[in-house]
Amino acid sequence: MAVYTDITDEELSAFLADFDLGQALAFKGIAEGVENSNFLLETEGGRFILTVYEKRARPEDLPYFLNLMTWLAQRGYPSARAIADRKGATLKTIRGKPAALVEFLPGLSIRKPTAAHCREAGEGLAHLHLAGEGYAGRRANDLGQAAWSPLFAKHRQAAEGLKPGLAATIDKDLAQLALMWPRNLPSGTIHADYFPDNVFFRPDGKFAAAIDFYFACDDAYAYDIAVMLNAWCFETDGSFNVTAAQALLAGYQRRRPLSPAEKDALPILARGAAMRFFLTRLADWGATPAGALVKPKDPLEYERKLAVHREGLVLFA
Repeated sequence: MAVYTDITDEELSAFLADFDLGQALAFKGIAEGVENSNFLLETEGGRFILTVYEKRARPEDLPYFLNLMTWLAQRGYPSARAIADRKGATLKTIRGKPAALVEFLPGLSIRKPTAAHCREAGEGLAHLHLAGEGYAGRRANDLGQAAWSPLFAKHRQAAEGLKPGLAATIDKDLAQLALMWPRNLPSGTIHADYFPDNVFFRPDGKFAAAIDFYFACDDAYAYDIAVMLNAWCFETDGSFNVTAAQALLAGYQRRRPLSPAEKDALPILARGAAMRFFLTRLADWGATPAGALVKPKDPLEYERKLAVHREGLVLFA
């Protein structure tokens, strides 16, 4: 989450006039993340998150995301529901940009998750996959394997500027991933951005909720697990925490056991997931507006993770 679009008091009042939420009592920007502008809003009717969707979000995708969040909540998954105005609309406009209000969910994200947190969040991811079954919305993964080579072609020079020789290495990685990428794995609705800052825990360490579904799509469930393994199980020194990974997979399989094909695919899926986040961070590195209440994330963090997977140094079980 982040802030790129400033909202005046007058604009906020005009926006809230369509809702039965009372007057605004407090309003402040949220600096975490990189994608959209997000604000914590307290009104006479409760606490909410106001999201203003920035350029990467395609307006035609927004109903998919908002309806998915409500679908999951209706099926017992702790996801924030989108708030409808008096006419039943959840997708609105502010300052000429698409916007939505969603419920504020209690809980805290964990900056340095333990193996116990990984187990809890892993089970939460399996719960999400099961709760998403039957969702009628469809959205292809526009940042999946087929998108990586075209995306890199736009940012080769930036990669070489970060690290001489890196562009040639990434070219080889992309060619290998295209040849080795697994097909026909169990698939459905995935989160696709299940990072520690998008998962909330209760004070007792139990899983509380997942947020930020704005990369959700249809893809292999095991790919979602691979994204999570990369985000949760690397230490700050770049080493892979096998204990945390084992706990994550054990937690996931409390609710949804993995097939042999899914287990076998995890190493190449994790390599691909590292590639995906390296590339999008690379694209964002020079594109963040000056003065934005956000700091772009370092693409080299995921280049280092990619290197670990390239060398086959990770054991998942």
